[in-house]
Amino acid sequence: MRIGELSRRTGLSTRALRYYEEQALLQPQRQSSGYRDYDESAVESVRRIRILLAAGLSTRVIAEVLPCMIDTGRYLAPTCEEMADDLRAELDRMKRDIDERQAARAILESILAAGSHAK
Repeated sequence: MRIGELSRRTGLSTRALRYYEEQALLQPQRQSSGYRDYDESAVESVRRIRILLAAGLSTRVIAEVLPCMIDTGRYLAPTCEEMADDLRAELDRMKRDIDERQAARAILESILAAGSHAK
């Protein structure tokens, strides 16, 4: 299928699909005319990419883990143990980021609270 059809079926813009291709998340075939030709599995790949993006993963990480992900019907699951380890490391990184953001928020709230008392 051409990029316009994939866009229609996935609800993503053709620009987003081209970006996924630039990030090595999608690998369409090229017709002799130069048009992109996506196979049927691209629809499912886009769905998986969107789930992984929503989980906060970068496109770099997604490119690494996507080949080792299966759809269990309700969730995506890693099929390669080393990918599960990479995902655990990414989760740990996210937890640290959340902790840092919460600490920054607490500091900012205390600054604002002190400012309202100083008036």
